[in-house]
Amino acid sequence: MIQDITPKVFHNEYEDKKPQEKDRILLFKEKSVMLKAEAGSFCFVCRKDLDEALWNADDRKRHDYVYLFCIDDSNYFLLTNAEEEDRRIRADKGRFCFEKITDIRYKMGVEACFAIYTAYHLFVWYRDNRYCGRCGNLLVRNKRERMLSCGLCGNQVWPKIAPAVIVAVTNGDKIVLSKYAGREYKRYALLAGFVEIGETAEDTVRREVFEEVGLRVKNIRYYKTQPWGIDSNLLIGYFAELDGDDTIHRDEGELSEAEWVLREQLKDMDDGFSLTREMMRVFYEGGEPAAGSPAKKG
Repeated sequence: MIQDITPKVFHNEYEDKKPQEKDRILLFKEKSVMLKAEAGSFCFVCRKDLDEALWNADDRKRHDYVYLFCIDDSNYFLLTNAEEEDRRIRADKGRFCFEKITDIRYKMGVEACFAIYTAYHLFVWYRDNRYCGRCGNLLVRNKRERMLSCGLCGNQVWPKIAPAVIVAVTNGDKIVLSKYAGREYKRYALLAGFVEIGETAEDTVRREVFEEVGLRVKNIRYYKTQPWGIDSNLLIGYFAELDGDDTIHRDEGELSEAEWVLREQLKDMDDGFSLTREMMRVFYEGGEPAAGSPAKKG
């Protein structure tokens, strides 16, 4: 999956520092990220690239970089003044481009995909929390930890992480696959949904499965988790067995398709990126956790 970047190590500890010439800079425009196109492939833009190609010395003084994280010795920074920088970047189309982050998995490696998804998660949080939700005052970045604070009322704002479940509903050699309604992603997926207030993740499994396909489940077993920065999620994977009638009653507002699929039809489903696809492969191989088994490490 995208977070499986071993032997490289992800360091998410916040530091108040400025980018050096070789540090990687991420600029987002909606759900697209700025990259450098070279010899038919894509790579990250570093601070030196921006300094040399786009701006003079006076322009550089007003850049607003925010440190994001480090993967081994590669530091990643967010360029926050996106509207002005986008105007400048368009003047250098031959070297820089914006690519949809949903397409990155097909154009760059797993490490790049993980870095971009995680950076986008933080970009959305910074973008959506400019002002205090309690008093309306401007929020200020803390210099010691990744937190925004209000100097007027003392409110503190931390990065948003939304827990959601991914559920493999099985019945012998069959599993429920579905397709989302009205979304860009058109491939088969497992059932999924956000954890609501006051619920355990297991409660969410029962509720979401019944709401989306009208099935009841038993023997709910934890599999593993995955950070999914595109939607600010922490995905929690579960396997569950059908309990009773196997007739699917699809929620047409949520799903365009939902059906029982034979185990043998899941061959080569794993794309190496997503928890959904890995769980399909695990079911195909017969390796799903048994009832009562201890939780696996994420």
